[in-house]
Amino acid sequence: MSVMLSAPGQLGEVTLSPAQFERIITMLHDHCGIRMRAGKEGLVRARLAKRLRLLGLNDFESYLHVVVSDPSKREFTEMVDVLTTNKTSFFREQAHFDFLQDTVLPACTHSVRLWSAGCSTGEEPYTLAMLLNETLSQPAARAARILATDISHRVLSTARAGVYGADGFSEVPRAVLQKYWRPTPDSGGARFEALPVLRDMIQYGRLNLMESWPMRGPFDAIFCRNVMIYFDKATQQALVERYWAMLRPGGYLFVGHSESLTGLTHRFRYVQPAVYVR
Repeated sequence: MSVMLSAPGQLGEVTLSPAQFERIITMLHDHCGIRMRAGKEGLVRARLAKRLRLLGLNDFESYLHVVVSDPSKREFTEMVDVLTTNKTSFFREQAHFDFLQDTVLPACTHSVRLWSAGCSTGEEPYTLAMLLNETLSQPAARAARILATDISHRVLSTARAGVYGADGFSEVPRAVLQKYWRPTPDSGGARFEALPVLRDMIQYGRLNLMESWPMRGPFDAIFCRNVMIYFDKATQQALVERYWAMLRPGGYLFVGHSESLTGLTHRFRYVQPAVYVR
């Protein structure tokens, strides 16, 4: 059974066939390890329909031809961007940041290095930057570094810009907001931009977790939250082994609260829900 889309303008009704859906999710899995299961046809169709409109295409078969035939892989990259964008927020899953502040950072006697793997639109690394500045001495905070990576060019562009709507700061204490963010010119307080004290701590980079990693460890903590849930067991297994190698002894891996390492073979020690230590 095909999924139908009623769209205004030149597209009319567009059909995403089961075979086309399977080709799309296979390409996504082969490229970045994400396994999109049956039942996501509507999501795939709705997100990619915007690309069809932009390219002036009338059906998904034509779109797939563009994706696979372009030697620059430009549209393939756009397709991955559209299908892998995830929602995030400041101080999401607060217990992790409490643990970082109370347990991880006090034990660091060196320059702190953190990795936000799958940073999306940047709220997580900016949260980490605020927390480091609030917890560490000023010399230690200035020396701390946060690596933030994602596969999507689009979300990385938002993260680098460091500008967010005021409604996104509901979980940020007012004093912290005033200390590290400022209203953008002419926004009337509707949007805020990160101050250099936060920006200077974060290095952004595009990274496909399935490919080689150009950076070197060790990291004191890796945040890979609500990312591995999209991968199959074999991909999760490989990632967990690579994360272990990138952490210093005593370093921590944070995963999403809907995730765990149960069912995987690993050398981490369980600490508390969604927190593991090397």
